[in-house]
Amino acid sequence: MDMNEHTSSADTTHVPAGAILDRWSQNEWDNGIQIDQMEELESLAVRTRNSIYEITILSGRSGEVMVRGGQFFPQFTPARLCGATLGGSFLKMRGIYVGFRIEFNVDGQRIITSPVEAVGVVL
Repeated sequence: MDMNEHTSSADTTHVPAGAILDRWSQNEWDNGIQIDQMEELESLAVRTRNSIYEITILSGRSGEVMVRGGQFFPQFTPARLCGATLGGSFLKMRGIYVGFRIEFNVDGQRIITSPVEAVGVVL
């Protein structure tokens, strides 16, 4: 038997599309918000699959925010909004995008939300 004729499932590696750099870099990034392009004290409402978050921008450039919502933020809590992630090693810095999770850092602890379903600026 030729070794090229037989391939077992153990020989196959499945990689999520979001983990491929070309796919990530070609994303249009038109379904969300970059907090580093927002004014200080602007507020966002974000609905994820499991929660609703209120986010107030303290410094969009550094990602410093106050966040309330979900099980980890029952009251407004200072945090750093790291960005949008699919759960792997790629991160769209300071971004919140539909379909992606939000990664926060609070006192050195990484907190990742369920996938974002909607995001908007509170007027």
